[in-house]
Amino acid sequence: MSNKTYNIEIQVSGNLERSLKQFKKKLEREGVSRDMKRQVYFEPPTQKKRKRLMRAVKNNMIKQYESLLS
Repeated sequence: MSNKTYNIEIQVSGNLERSLKQFKKKLEREGVSRDMKRQVYFEPPTQKKRKRLMRAVKNNMIKQYESLLS
């Protein structure tokens, strides 16, 4: 299992809530939580492939539905 290191910097000015929101957004953009979830349990390659396929099918169905609406 490879450990990835992240260097996320934010400017903390007067508004702490805004800084926290920026931090959470940067964490999400970098995929930190997604990587942490992946490391919690082992997922066989066949299951990863199946999930990727199901995600592609779902996205394709959404695009088709949106094209019908417009």
